[in-house]
Amino acid sequence: MRYMALDVGTRTIGVAVSDELAMIANGVETIRRTSKERDYARIKELVLMYKPVGMVVGYPKNMNGSIGERAQSCEVLAEELQGFFPDVDVVLWDERLSTVAAQRVLIEADLSRAKRKKIIDKMAAVVILQNYLDSRR
Repeated sequence: MRYMALDVGTRTIGVAVSDELAMIANGVETIRRTSKERDYARIKELVLMYKPVGMVVGYPKNMNGSIGERAQSCEVLAEELQGFFPDVDVVLWDERLSTVAAQRVLIEADLSRAKRKKIIDKMAAVVILQNYLDSRR
């Protein structure tokens, strides 16, 4: 029973998946956004490869809890993904401060700024997914 998470940005989509026991989140890749068709085609390839039962889409609410433009675009994406993958339960997950948490982990790992920039979205997806998995226990 595997889960997948997406950290959706304007230029990239970070992807993470859980282990088969749905206990540990692992970073998979960062998709460089080029077009909606190509982005969705890559997500479809990953869904076919990992066969998740659930997909967690980061929901970037504002710090006061309100829903801004980015959160609205994630709502649309989650609805579209649910239509594409009716057998996969797609949920929105509050991702406030996930990038900050991921950044801290990478700084503590002593990665250079250039290396952090390349993997920050993937790590944010890991944080989102791990928080989701932990909440299910």
